[in-house]
Amino acid sequence: MKLNHAALIFSSLFALGAAAHAQNSGQQEGVKVGEMSVLRKLAPTGALESQAAAQYAQTMQVAEQKRALGPANHPQVIRLRAIADKLIPHALKWNERAKQWKWEVNLIGSKQVNAYCMPGGKIAFYSGILDALKLTDDEVAIVMGHEIAHALREHGAERAGKATVANVGIKLAELWAGAKGYDPNIAGGVAGGVAKFSMLAFSRGDETEADIVGLDIAARAGYDPRAGVALWQKMGMVSKGAPPQWLSTHPAGTTRIAEIRNHFPEVMPLYARAKGVSISALPPYQTNVKGIAPVVYSGN
Repeated sequence: MKLNHAALIFSSLFALGAAAHAQNSGQQEGVKVGEMSVLRKLAPTGALESQAAAQYAQTMQVAEQKRALGPANHPQVIRLRAIADKLIPHALKWNERAKQWKWEVNLIGSKQVNAYCMPGGKIAFYSGILDALKLTDDEVAIVMGHEIAHALREHGAERAGKATVANVGIKLAELWAGAKGYDPNIAGGVAGGVAKFSMLAFSRGDETEADIVGLDIAARAGYDPRAGVALWQKMGMVSKGAPPQWLSTHPAGTTRIAEIRNHFPEVMPLYARAKGVSISALPPYQTNVKGIAPVVYSGN
């Protein structure tokens, strides 16, 4: 039973990092999120951006060698870059470093249902996510805004910092167990188990934060936040057999949809303003797949 003390001590290390989110970011309108985690400071952000740029360049080079890199005149590349051009100006206020980033947007021919934005603004979409989900422009903007938000909120550096804390916690648990006459391997296993589930929870938190910030960016750029609901309904259709939420680094689709709806009062006024109309004048959002009902927000 004394091993529970080691697990408790280890969990407390993560609680310190979570406390960094307690303060409001000071946004006057739109979504409200806490300050970025102090744990990201354990990883050198500039170095991560340089590493990301090198990895991104290598990925694009390999894709080009395989003739899988979309050329600049490809309709989908033109489309993705046009959407990015609208989103990026509204992303910059979330991170001062983003003003100096050398943003890139590329398309890789692959059946993977995937997209990402690396630290430093390196964006990649796989054709699989466009084809499998039949994404509208609004839905592309929701995906892209989400991925951009990960980079803006420095989630990569945060995860690296958490991994460092996790490793320290495991070592401390092993040392504590050895000093008390217990098997250090067992103590390390207990601490490692706590670390695993704590890291999953933090990853789900990062995903939720990216959803929220991404909605704000998309809405200000004139893309319908309600597309996020349709997007995750589509995702549910193609992701059968996904692991349960508590064992996944991503929140369940139903959880994400509920969270997106919760933030409609914050982002729909931004979208209506971008479109130059009142909220009541906005038609329901209708996606391009049968079986998904129009998404409505009354503003009440």
